[in-house]
Amino acid sequence: MRPVRPSVVTAAATLAALTAVPGCAEKSDAKGGDGAVQVVAKDDACEVSKKEFPAGHVRLAVENKGSKVTEVYLLFPDDRIVTERENIGPGTKATITAEVKAGDYEIACKPGMKGDGIRQKVTVTGGKAAARSPEMDAAVAAYRQYVQQQADETLPRVKVFTDAVRAGDIEGAKKAYAASRIGWERTEPVAESFGDIDPKVDVREDGLEPGQKWTGWHRLEKALWQEKKLGPGAAALADTLDKDLADWVKRVGKAEITPTSMANGAKELLDEVATGKVTGEEERYSHTDLVDFKANVEGAQKSYELLKPVASKNDPALVAELDRQFGSLNALLDTYRADKASYDFRPYDKVGAAQRKELSDGVNALAEPLSKLAAAVVK
Repeated sequence: MRPVRPSVVTAAATLAALTAVPGCAEKSDAKGGDGAVQVVAKDDACEVSKKEFPAGHVRLAVENKGSKVTEVYLLFPDDRIVTERENIGPGTKATITAEVKAGDYEIACKPGMKGDGIRQKVTVTGGKAAARSPEMDAAVAAYRQYVQQQADETLPRVKVFTDAVRAGDIEGAKKAYAASRIGWERTEPVAESFGDIDPKVDVREDGLEPGQKWTGWHRLEKALWQEKKLGPGAAALADTLDKDLADWVKRVGKAEITPTSMANGAKELLDEVATGKVTGEEERYSHTDLVDFKANVEGAQKSYELLKPVASKNDPALVAELDRQFGSLNALLDTYRADKASYDFRPYDKVGAAQRKELSDGVNALAEPLSKLAAAVVK
């Protein structure tokens, strides 16, 4: 899920150090030239240098001058996400490359990574459409098929989980829980792009907005592992989860997917790992974080592999580094499971602080070059 919390992470001191992930926001990659739209995020403002720019590839050069960790979004008028960058720390900069068509949009800064954000309306004028090579078109088509497949395969896995909940079978539900989430975690940026689905199915208790009813996987996770009972409302929660995920499956085919959204989505998945899985916050009751961790990495790697034919022409050194870092991180994850063909990972509460630091370092080592993939694709 998209992490929703203030800049001071409420975790143990050892874990707080792990959340300082340099791969999530670069110190000096937002440059002032080359026609980039400058976005200055503050605690009480979102300043945009241009309110109008031409269609094609746009570059947002973001600088966080506030005191809180922030997110920056480029949004369609209906709040669907064109592109985003999370976890931009105070005093840091980040560059976001996106593909946009003519129309009206909003740029939103979210200090503290909460709420609707501070918004600025922008207009994308006629101009030239972003150039697409046959390799780019093939990558988008293949990724669209992958996302739909992951969504389709999620529903029967979730039904095993929700059927057990409805039957009051606590052990059966626990056994099915982590597997039911794999397809979602692999393709989470696409799911999050719709805006309204993620808060229904994947929000944690500390991410609830005022007045929001808590539904979804993590509400049931708490019931199973912490409360150790399935109360009278559990069956209704299971029904709602089935319904919301069925809605997601129907809408996946309509998602806006571009080569840059694939590349940015891969980076977002690494941010998900850094801010939720490595810290143990995502699956705080079940401790199945490493299953989600692996699924996020698999989703990021799928996007990368599909874009690799384009990126290798434009930036072979980046591709070599990404190959190396994906290999290293996957090898490290394999040490936490006996069978590489299974998703039976060590419970995360059995992973010590030093090991979590090693995992965090592996994520950071991959996140930094992965943040450059979108720019390499459109060179």
